[in-house]
Amino acid sequence: MEQYKKEFIEFMVDCQVLKFGEFTLKSGRKSPFFMNAGAYVTGAQLIRLGEYYAAAIHERYGDDFDVLFGPAYKGIPLSVATVMAYSKLYGKEIRYCANRKEEKDHGDAGILLGSKLKDGDRVVIIEDVTTSGKSMEETVPIIRAQADVEIRGLMVSLNRMERGKGEKSALEEIQELYGFDADAIVTMQDVVDYLYKKPYKGNIYIDEEMKAAIDSYYRQYGVRTS
Repeated sequence: MEQYKKEFIEFMVDCQVLKFGEFTLKSGRKSPFFMNAGAYVTGAQLIRLGEYYAAAIHERYGDDFDVLFGPAYKGIPLSVATVMAYSKLYGKEIRYCANRKEEKDHGDAGILLGSKLKDGDRVVIIEDVTTSGKSMEETVPIIRAQADVEIRGLMVSLNRMERGKGEKSALEEIQELYGFDADAIVTMQDVVDYLYKKPYKGNIYIDEEMKAAIDSYYRQYGVRTS
């Protein structure tokens, strides 16, 4: 596992973005873990978050894209933090773009924030986590309605590795439905492999009991990975 992935797992735990326990998800599933990117709230946290996203995106796509699109609302600060980090780390000026929930009819009118999209732009979408892929049903039509662009892919922070609407994972379903790549900084398998029985700052976050709960969850909702 790459060093930045190990550091990112520790970072999620430190920021209390990734928690272990008993949680009811929006889907109604009872999960032993929960990830909430809204818990990144300080300047230092957002700087580091942008750097982790930039590292993962650079590893996956290099410099072969022009725009980073962050769907409202959580995707907006993610896109801003990441384009700043991309400029600092890789010397590449990537434009950020995001959407409004309601279209603005005065001043800076329209549905977009940041850079406008133009024909020929290569776009990477950035999100926190995708469980069902529902957000892409809203985001992809918005992007494609603005200009003739190429969507290179989607980058999320955590691949929960569970079924979307069918038997495949949400990221796999997105790839099949829309024809572009979908990836994550880390997978839940990375998290388990790294934290299982490993003391971190005096705590063991995934002990035998938690590992059993996670295994049980994946027997019910998980997908096989290649």
